[in-house]
Parts: sequence; C-alpha cells; structure tokens
Amino acid sequence: MFTIKNPAFVGLLLALALQAPGQVVSLDSVLSAVDRQNPMLLPYASRAAAQREYAEGKRSWMAPMVGGGPWMAPYPGQIVQDSRDKGFIMFSGEQALPNRARQRAQVAFGRSKADVEAAGRAVTFNQLRAEAKSLYYEWLVAEKRRNVLFENQRILQTMKKLADIRYPYAQGSLGNVYKAEARLYEVENMLLMTAADIEQKRIRLNTLMNQPRQAVFQIDTTLRLPAPEAAFPDTTDLRNARSDVRRMNESIRSMQLGIAAQRTERLPELRLRYDHMLPLDRMMPRMYTLEAMVSIPIVPWASRMYKAEIKGMQQDIRAMQQEREAMLNEAQGMAAGMLAELRNLRPQLDNYQQRIIPALRRNYQTLMIAYEQNKGELPVVIDGWESLNMAQMQYLERLQLYYQTLVSYEREVEK
Repeated sequence: MFTIKNPAFVGLLLALALQAPGQVVSLDSVLSAVDRQNPMLLPYASRAAAQREYAEGKRSWMAPMVGGGPWMAPYPGQIVQDSRDKGFIMFSGEQALPNRARQRAQVAFGRSKADVEAAGRAVTFNQLRAEAKSLYYEWLVAEKRRNVLFENQRILQTMKKLADIRYPYAQGSLGNVYKAEARLYEVENMLLMTAADIEQKRIRLNTLMNQPRQAVFQIDTTLRLPAPEAAFPDTTDLRNARSDVRRMNESIRSMQLGIAAQRTERLPELRLRYDHMLPLDRMMPRMYTLEAMVSIPIVPWASRMYKAEIKGMQQDIRAMQQEREAMLNEAQGMAAGMLAELRNLRPQLDNYQQRIIPALRRNYQTLMIAYEQNKGELPVVIDGWESLNMAQMQYLERLQLYYQTLVSYEREVEK
C-alpha cells in the first residue's frame, strides 16, 4: 500500500480536514456582508452628513456690529465757546439682514453635495462587489481544480501500486515506477499550491467582509454557471444602472443648483444701523440715528464676479455632460465585447464537459484496463492520463476566464 512520506503534505491534508466543517457562505451573503461592513464604505455616510451640516450653516445671519466713542467732539486744547459744541458720546449697532431667497439657494446647493457623496458610495461598492465576486469565483475554480488533483492522485497511486507489483516479476521497468512516482509528487505540489491559493482567497474575502482574517468558512461549490444575457445592453439601460453615471448626474444637478445660488447674488441685501448719542452738555437733547441701507449688486463693477462664476459653472456642466456621454459609449462597447466573449466561451465549456473530457476519460479507462490485464504498458497509460489531465486543466482555465469576463461584464452593467 502506498504511503505519503511528505510531512508538509500530511499537514496540509490535516488542515483541510479540520477546515471541512466550516460554514458554507453563499455569494449573496458575501456581497451583503461587504455592503454592510466594509470600512471603505463607511466614510461616505459621514461625508454626506458633513455636507448637510455645512448646508444648514448657510441659514445663519451675519454677526451684529456694535461700537461706541465720541462723536463731533472737539480735539483737546480747543476753545469751546458754546457748551453745545462739546459733542456727544455715541453708541452704535448694525445688523445685516440676509436675503431669504439667497439662503434657500445656498442650502439647496449644499445639500446637493451630500447627494454626490452618497452616489460615490455606490461607485466604490461596485468595485468592491466585483473584487469579491472575482475572489469567490476563483476560489470555486480552485476547488474544482483540487478535486481533479485528488482524482489524479488516486489514479497515480493505483499506477504506482501496479508498477511496484509487476517490477519483481519482470513485467515492468524500474523507470516506469520512478515516472509514476515523479508524477505523483508533481500532483502533491500542485495540491499544496492550490491549498495556498484557496487560503489567500479566504483571507482576502474576510478582509472585504471586515471579519477576522483567519475566520474559517467554505463557499457554495454547487453554484451554477450563469448563462450569458440574450441582448446587448443599450445606453438607456447603462444610464439607469451605472453608479458612476448617477454620480455624474448628481454632480451636474449640484452644479445647476450652484448656478441658481450664484444668480441670487444679484438680489439686494438689507442692512440696519442704529446710533444713540448722549450729549456732553446736559442742556442738549439726546439724539439717535436709524437708517436702512440696501446693496445694489447689479451694478457692473459688482456683478462681474457672479456672472463669471455662472459662465464657468455652465462650461463645467457642458464638460460633465460630454464626459457622461463618452462614458456611456465606452461602457456600452466594453459590455458588448465582454458579452460576445461570454457567448463564445460558453459553448467551449459545454464541449469540454460533454465531449472532450468524457472521450479522453474513456480512452484512459480503456488503457488502464489493458494495463491491468497485462496487455499494455505503463508509459502509454500515463500518456492517456496526461491527455485527460491536460483537457481538465484547459477546461478549468477557460472556466476561470469565463468567470473573470462575467465579473468584468457585471461590473460594467452593475449587476
């Protein structure tokens, strides 16, 4: 009976046995955990709340101005011929009254910045979701590869066992024994590499879900291969689906509200001033001044600034609209190309599963039966097994390419 003497491989098998009872986590559960717990998504809510608080600050009034001092008083050393010329002590107060229409426009503009931040969260989540899907699918392919390698290990153990039995009876060469043994150790190395790859995927998924890095869980290996969509996406679908387009729309709307806020700069503002005068001569009456002042922002030398701001914002909006259309055009082309590739890969995968691999498996089984009945040679059996193994690995490579293309496509259409 063949025994494994490699300590590292034995440790790997023990580790796999200990991890087997781990909880099975579906892809939807992983994506939901990323949405709820990933630290990269948390700042967006705080930044949006900050923008709303800044917007509420636009409702404030200017601070009142107060002052006091002598008014119409003679300089020291001057000859005062009449006591009425001694002057006054004046106390002043001034308050600017904000324009309510201007405040409402500023508040709406500030709140729109919070909507832009909220839309930015969806863009980041789309990237994290694509990364999580990619890791999950790569893990799934790695599990399939490991199953193939375990099957290869069993096949090679059988080959080596038969070669060991036949060699003492001069029914096989010592080179055949060593060749089977070398192939067996190659499979063990690939098993080690696959186990390490799976562990890396587990750690990365734990990081995305913001849970302990060494938390043990298993993926759903029964996940069915999704079929390509029947129709190519159009710009209308992408306009409604893509988060970066929605963020662009929110930025455009925010700029439009900024233009509306700038237009309120032409509205006048009212300022009230009150002066109270106490005479230094007791015979003089106490006096006051109450005046209202109105700004005139429509004069040319004052209106030049906000008119330039409005024109600049209009150009920014035009640029963002052009960028949005270019983004949609590029996304539509990329999505259509990826969907065409998916439609090309899917029949290849079906062909491997339904025709190529079953035919090569039957070829190997036929050669193995002949070898067991002393009607064949071990190198021929190994060649048959290598053809089967190569086809299985090519299938897994195309399967991984299919999943990678699927993730890229779903990232473009945001599904």
